[in-house]
Amino acid sequence: MKKSTIFLTIAAAILVVLIGKAFIFNDAVKFYLLIFVAVGLGLALLRLGVNGAIKKMRGKHIGFKILFFIILLGFGLPFQNWFRKDIIFAMDSSFIVPCIITTVASVIFFTIIYGHVYEKVRVRF
Repeated sequence: MKKSTIFLTIAAAILVVLIGKAFIFNDAVKFYLLIFVAVGLGLALLRLGVNGAIKKMRGKHIGFKILFFIILLGFGLPFQNWFRKDIIFAMDSSFIVPCIITTVASVIFFTIIYGHVYEKVRVRF
């Protein structure tokens, strides 16, 4: 069994258990878990996109590379500040650990899924 399949299975199991438990027991954390799954999905896409863009920057002028990171931070830092203040600090402190676990598991899950999809699409064309 490949390592990616093992990580994919573990991440999927964690997501199913945490979200399933929250919905079965009607916990108040269930909506936050769904938000953090969406955040994990976005972070996985961002991770793959930035890694692909960095690979394409080989041989480019240093000014272009600096401009890329300025734009990336210009969009990322305000979003991070808003998310931290309005989402994380607004929730009950007992929700933070399940939400962090959900985010990490969803980033791993979606990164592997998107990686497999990318490979299939790349091979096809």
